[in-house]
Formats: sequence, C-alpha cells, structure tokens
Amino acid sequence: MITRSTSRDEGKEERSAGFVLFREEGGKRRYLLLRHRNGGHWGFPKGGIEPGEDELAAAGREVREETGISDFEPIPGFRAVSRYRFLRDGRPIDKEVVYFLARVHDGEVRISSEHRDAGWFSPEETLRTLTYDQGRRILAEAEEYLTTGMSEGSGR
Repeated sequence: MITRSTSRDEGKEERSAGFVLFREEGGKRRYLLLRHRNGGHWGFPKGGIEPGEDELAAAGREVREETGISDFEPIPGFRAVSRYRFLRDGRPIDKEVVYFLARVHDGEVRISSEHRDAGWFSPEETLRTLTYDQGRRILAEAEEYLTTGMSEGSGR
C-alpha cells in the first residue's frame, strides 16, 4: 500500500458531471447557462457525483435539481472533460467535470438556490457569456459535434 503525505500544496480531488443543454428555437440553437450565486460566474449545469452514482446519472440529477428541467434527450457519443484547479478555504482543489450533451424539449427553467439567474443564449452569446475558458472549450466541442460529428455518424 502506498501512502501519500497531504501537504498544503497537494490538491484534494473532486469529480462532477453535467450537461450542455440546448434547444432549437426558430431553426437556431440556444444553450442554457446558469449564473452561480457564489462568485456570479456563468456556466453549464453541473454538480458532484454522489457515491454509487455514475457520471450520466449524476449529470441528469444535477440538471433536474439546478434547472427543474426533466424533459431532455441525451445526445449519444458526446463526452467532454474539463479539468482545473481552484482554492477553497486556502486549499487547492483539483476538479474534473465530465459534460454530456442533451436536447431540451421544454425550455422553462426553475433555478435552484445555488443560482441567481439563467438564460438561453445563441452560440455566439454563450461564448461571450461563459466566464471561464474551459466552458468556452466545452461549448466549441459541443458545437462541432452537433454540426459535424453527428452528421458524419462518427459515434465519438
């Protein structure tokens, strides 16, 4: 058995999962972003993976809890990963977030107490509104998948 010291410089690891949600409106795609109460940053719905839960189940649960949306259709073959480090109470946290992609049929959103705003945005508006580069990269991967990956039947 290997043990590791837990110096202040080593990060705790956390895993989360979420969905990049989109809907079609007038033949154009719109993405859902949530504005977090703490910090005010904009991002996609996501949250911690609970014990015994797989990534997809956690992502679905988080969407329902954070947005009130339960009528969504996961798009097969899309899985994007975001990794970053942040500080919590002065300690580094290494975070991995797995995102899936889903089409929403009813766009009515009821945000949770974790958020203070939500909106459906065009791809260009989403790109400008997202707070972090990792979110912009995930959006670019989703857009590419929806415009080329699915039509090619790549099954990524």
